[in-house]
Amino acid sequence: MSSFIASINEKMAEAERDLASASDSASLEEIRIKYLGRNGFFSRAADDLKLVPKEEKPDAGRSFNTARKKFQELFDSALESLKGGSKSPSSGERPDLTLPGRKRKFGAKHPISRVIEDCAAIFRRLGFIVADGPEIETVFHNFDALNTPLHHPSRDPQDTFYLPDGRLLRTQTSPVQIRVMQKQSPPVRIVAPGRCFRRDTPDATHSLNFHQIEGLYVDAGVSMADLKSTLLFFARELVGPDADVRLRPHFFPFTEPSVEYDFSCIMCRGKGCRICKNSGWLEISGAGMVNPAVLANVGYDPEEYSGFAFGMGIERIAMIRYAINDIRILYENDLRFLEQF
Repeated sequence: MSSFIASINEKMAEAERDLASASDSASLEEIRIKYLGRNGFFSRAADDLKLVPKEEKPDAGRSFNTARKKFQELFDSALESLKGGSKSPSSGERPDLTLPGRKRKFGAKHPISRVIEDCAAIFRRLGFIVADGPEIETVFHNFDALNTPLHHPSRDPQDTFYLPDGRLLRTQTSPVQIRVMQKQSPPVRIVAPGRCFRRDTPDATHSLNFHQIEGLYVDAGVSMADLKSTLLFFARELVGPDADVRLRPHFFPFTEPSVEYDFSCIMCRGKGCRICKNSGWLEISGAGMVNPAVLANVGYDPEEYSGFAFGMGIERIAMIRYAINDIRILYENDLRFLEQF
């Protein structure tokens, strides 16, 4: 064994004893400088390695590299041991109890989640229960059972995401209504919140994916008066006791008669402003009496049962409620925005 290798082995034995005796971070730093510093042992040994005879250099170089690597591992282990608190507090590494505590940051619910939960809670007070269904749907549940004609634009691949097996990403949460009615007999009283998908060009008011909450009530003797009173209760619970609603005639294939449902503007209280385009009203949802053809498609007798259905966009309600002017902000996960809620 060359004298160089012998000196390396001797110094490593000394290093192990030094590291084992280190009692705090200060003494550990002194050991690091002693061996790894600019004028430390390994720096000097590197200079000595240049003077080793040529035939001994391969073995000497391997010994040097092995020793340096082993020292680094031993040093890291000793440092980790100190950080882990294995040394006694009497070593001088006492915590400073006068420092202010670290505040734990708590997250908050996303505006969309807030609106979904608030809407569901309001309808629960009216006896509705929350129902759910798959986001990948069949054509029957998404279109056929809802009395959507074959020529309807929503069936076009330009408007709907179809999958290779013929299924599709649901364009509305209405298929949940169909699935519930297929499984149970009236009375049915449900709300169905969830995510939907359509081939829209993203802009300030449109997104490829969005959220809806739809409601369905089917029983004997359900009327349009029940629909209006339900929506009026919802409006006043959501935005305040002064809210009013109006129903405007419209057309949907799954309801007959059909209406558009408007809130009185919460910004101007019906006087007219930029938000409501000076009309005093904010369009919220579509609604109407369930089309008898839809009842027949799920096995209900339209002569015995009637019902109403409604559906509204969660993002639209959130934008109105929180004065958000661009739907895309809701999906960007920008903490500067989300921390406001």
